[in-house]
Parts: sequence; C-alpha cells; structure tokens
Amino acid sequence: MRALITGAAGFIGSHLSERLLTQGCDVVGVDNFDDFYDPQVKRRNIETCLRNKAFKLVEADIRDSDAMHTVVAGGIDIIVHLAARAGVRPSIARPLLYAEVNVNGTMVLLETAKKNQIGRFIFGSSSSVYGNNAKVPFSEDDNVDFPISPYAATKKAGELLSHAYHHLYGIDITVLRFFTVYGPRQRPDLAIHKFTRLMEQGKPIPVYGDGTMMRDFTYIDDIIDGTVAAMEECRGFNIYNLGESRPISVNDLIEELEKALGKKAVRQHEPAQPGDVQRTYADITRATRDLGYEPSMAIEDGLKRFVAWFRENTPR
Repeated sequence: MRALITGAAGFIGSHLSERLLTQGCDVVGVDNFDDFYDPQVKRRNIETCLRNKAFKLVEADIRDSDAMHTVVAGGIDIIVHLAARAGVRPSIARPLLYAEVNVNGTMVLLETAKKNQIGRFIFGSSSSVYGNNAKVPFSEDDNVDFPISPYAATKKAGELLSHAYHHLYGIDITVLRFFTVYGPRQRPDLAIHKFTRLMEQGKPIPVYGDGTMMRDFTYIDDIIDGTVAAMEECRGFNIYNLGESRPISVNDLIEELEKALGKKAVRQHEPAQPGDVQRTYADITRATRDLGYEPSMAIEDGLKRFVAWFRENTPR
C-alpha cells in the first residue's frame, strides 16, 4: 500500500507514518511546517521517518491544487487527511484562516482524489463537532448541527464535503472523530503538554472555569490502532468515534499528572473560555464492532509515558 498522509509531521501524522512504515507501507508525507507552533518541533517528529527509504516528505500546502496533483502523480492507494489548523480558541481569533485551510484544503484533496482516481480517503475530524451535546456518550448518529467554535464548524464542513464526494464519485471515505488525543509529541499548546511543562518549571497552570470540564483523553497508540484499522476497512461512507470512552475531569487529570510528575500543581483559575465544550465522551460501539477498536491505555499509565518522553526530550 502507498499512502499519502497530510499533516505528516504533526502529532498524529508522525505516529501514523511510523506505524505504516513498520508495516511495510510506502508513505508520502505532506506538511507545510506552518508556524502554529515551532516548525522545528515538527521536523524532529519525523526524524525517524526520514531515515526510512520508504518515506518521502513533500513540503507543500494542501491548498495548492497543483502541488497536490503532483504529489499523487506516482500513484497513491489511499489519502489520510490529517492536516488542519487546529484548536478551538485560536479559531475564534482567526476564523477566516481556519475556513481557508480546513475547508478549502479539504476540498482540494477531495478533488485530487477524484481527478486521480484514488478510491479511498480518510478524513481526520474531531469530537468538537458534537458541541455541547446534552446526551452522553456521544454517538455518531447524534445531531452535530450546533458547533460552538469556527474550528468545530470547519470540521463538520469537512465531513459534509466528504459525504458529497462519496455520493457523487463513489470514493470510499471514512471519517474519524478523534477525542482529545495525548501522548509523546502532543502539541505543546494542549493541556497535558502545557500543564507538564509549567509544573516542571514550578509555574502556575491555568484552569479555565472550576475544573469540572470532562474530557475523554485518548492515548496516541490507541488512536493509531483505530486509524490503521479504518484504512484497512475503508469501504462506503462511515463515521467513527475514536476515543477512550472513560472521560475524567480536568481536576482529576491534574491530580493524576501530579502523581506522574511527583510534583504538586499550582492552580491559577481563569474564566471559562468561549468555544470550550463542557464535556466529551465517546460511544465507541460502532468502531469496536466494525474496526475491532479496543483502546487499552489507562490515563494514569498514559501520563507516565508522556512524562517520561517529556523529560527525555526537554533540555534541563
């Protein structure tokens, strides 16, 4: 199998690239190394991949239609589209950019798949599409017409475009709704990475609201297991939740992180932030049935692994 992975130097993309390479796949990775966070971090993410002859890195923007057509010219069996402007709060500050990258970029890739007869496509979506869904756990059949951030709205738009291209052109498309992924290489702006960095420095950590917000934290290895299974079973049009299905509060997360670090956190309470959902909680029944998805990493063990990685990769 020859796979094109967009956002290949990012958190999830770099782990997926490594996994596919170990399974004997050829991987073409696309990344534009934007400045959402330090591009050098992303370059370090793919150092292992670059040592593998089966990996080809293309530095390009997914909005560049000509570049995307050139990328697939050598023959691609499946596109895994993970590239996006990420984050709820930044999308409120820069909504036009988020729409341009996440919506137009997805359209370019779907057009690329159509014109080059690439019959399988994976779209990386987000649990944010559920908004403040009152029913838990969140099911793929729930109404997701009420996003509460531009980021969530762009992800819902990507799902709709994916369905349209499946309907019109028969492309097999699987949408994966990721739930709060963490682990080694997690983006530095996300809670677990940010809290760890500040606690190691003896600085206060920001807690938005009263800390009772619930998140379905999902370890990266479990996410990659589900994504690879989705690639292998990509037929028709399907949407799957990939979460741990064991949400915990931010307060409980901090307590577990204190144990993993062996340090107490200094909490600095801040007002709740616009666009933040109150809770995420994945119903993974469908993914378990169709993909054999069985997440196994308990949060306390996952945090220990993250802390070990952080300390090994952070200058002291």
